[in-house]
Amino acid sequence: MAQSLPPENAQQGGVIFEDRVLVLNKYGEMLVGVLSKAGSRKLVILCHGFCSSKGDRVMVNLSTALSMHGVSNFRFDFSGNGESQGQFQFGNYRKEAEDLHAIVQHFSEKGYEVITIVGHSKGGDVVLLYGSMYDDVGAIINISGRFDLQHGLEERLGKEFIERIKRDGYLDLKKEQGKVIRVTEESLMERLNTDMKAAALSISNKCRVLTVHGSADEIIPVQDAFEFSKIIPNHKHHIIDGANHCYTEHESELASIVVEFVKSIQDEGAGATGEN
Repeated sequence: MAQSLPPENAQQGGVIFEDRVLVLNKYGEMLVGVLSKAGSRKLVILCHGFCSSKGDRVMVNLSTALSMHGVSNFRFDFSGNGESQGQFQFGNYRKEAEDLHAIVQHFSEKGYEVITIVGHSKGGDVVLLYGSMYDDVGAIINISGRFDLQHGLEERLGKEFIERIKRDGYLDLKKEQGKVIRVTEESLMERLNTDMKAAALSISNKCRVLTVHGSADEIIPVQDAFEFSKIIPNHKHHIIDGANHCYTEHESELASIVVEFVKSIQDEGAGATGEN
């Protein structure tokens, strides 16, 4: 289901035509996203990070950059996030990969060719996990994904979080503007049991993978990019010097790297099929 949105002015006075698209996941939950149409049936799908949405600045900037270079793209809210239906869960890595699969299937049925899936932060892990579960997308961009999901929890949940969640059955995580996120034992264990090393090793060597990471990432250490690089078969990495986790001062550099990689995939496909 698609609903047209007003065109937005983009860089250099260009216009991006957008449709609001609704897609059902396998659980009957409605996923809400925005399709930016750039005149091509080749499509890039953008996946947001933890407790975020399709309106995240990284997602919007990448969407704009891709559109201005003639690449159609779709950014959406995972179930339980943003406008999408469903209950937010702390883990949910595999379910989010299943959400992404519903999106890929939807656009394939509509005549699009999904050429690349892109994820930032937790979304980076989701797109890599997707590559290990499905073999229907030929390129992946992991932006600042975490290699070991057992790391980074104490900083977010506090000391002795395992003991506290086993005692109470849940933890309440306070976010900005007074928002409280309930972390259940089940959702925490889903994260702890998600093995990104095993997932990375399972990605086909036919799938091209790019990892981008900031050298000054304050949330996920840059070393994680090198760990992925060691074990993913068809992999390149690009470290942006001085960039933090959200690329606050390096948005254009991130966009340029992503666009260049996607265009190389697009051109490679056009060469193989004889398209202009």
